Amino acid sequence: MKYATLATSIMLGLLFVTFSSIFFFGTIPEQKLNPEEAHFMAAFGPTGYMKFVKVFEMLGGLLLLVPKTRNLGLLCLGPVIVNILAYHQFVKGDGILNPILIVISLLALFLLWSERKAWAGLVK
Repeated sequence: MKYATLATSIMLGLLFVTFSSIFFFGTIPEQKLNPEEAHFMAAFGPTGYMKFVKVFEMLGGLLLLVPKTRNLGLLCLGPVIVNILAYHQFVKGDGILNPILIVISLLALFLLWSERKAWAGLVK
């Protein structure tokens, strides 16, 4: 179980570090946006909101890579993952059944489950 948790945290951490570094280095390919996405990006793009989210993605991903800070990384990434799911469900309109979304959600849920004793104090 120890190795599965380590492998899962490395995969999820690298996923978020990779996606956030793609944003910061400006290597995102041009995409055709539907009207809802265009309005969303027009509202949040100039405000710096996406940079704020990507900083938390980077921070959470890096914290997941260190076993002692794994729970802090999950704490940073929890709202980001919920935001990603909400964006795909309500703005993009393609639903939450996108394979990468399912993988991200399952990896995060597995890490939460494997660290459930550390999180138990929050629900008592």
